[in-house]
Amino acid sequence: MFTGIVTAKGRVRSISGDSQRRFEIEAPYDPDGIAMGASIAHAGACLTVVGKGRTGEGCWFAVDVSPETLSLTTLGSWREGDAINLERALALGEELGGHLVTGHVDGIGELVGRRDDGDWIVLTVKPPATLNQFIARKGSITVDGVSLTVNGVTDETFDLMIIPHTADVTTLGALQIGAHVNLEVDLMARYAARLSEFSPT
Repeated sequence: MFTGIVTAKGRVRSISGDSQRRFEIEAPYDPDGIAMGASIAHAGACLTVVGKGRTGEGCWFAVDVSPETLSLTTLGSWREGDAINLERALALGEELGGHLVTGHVDGIGELVGRRDDGDWIVLTVKPPATLNQFIARKGSITVDGVSLTVNGVTDETFDLMIIPHTADVTTLGALQIGAHVNLEVDLMARYAARLSEFSPT
């Protein structure tokens, strides 16, 4: 489990493979604190560490990505040098600063609007139509691994207000219209929708 509070911006160091790929990621983490087999969220997608090493300013670690994950997330379009949001798995007793996030991407959204509102950035995202029922004004959503509050919804889009700190420490500040983002809807909304499908007998 994760919280959607990004702990570092990493960088894609190398890519190998085709239908199944191995990514090496550079990050400012201490490699001694990363166990083999540890779970780390990459732009919202939970991946398992299968290799690691030390660099001058932190570490590199490797993750293997299946064809299904490549096709259902934005990871299939990653290129060497791309910046990505990283989050270590939530440990019991730690502060839950965002909301409960599984690291399982529900769909890919498209950024269809961006404007400045003072020091803030307003992003408008168009999700897959199948996710609209789970997105509510003032509800939570995870965008590229970042826990955010939905500020407005229409039949086809939702708006996000990005504060300067979030723009600086995540990849969201660099997003431009046409960009694609990983979306994970709120866990509680998903279960509530499922429960509503059943009626007492």
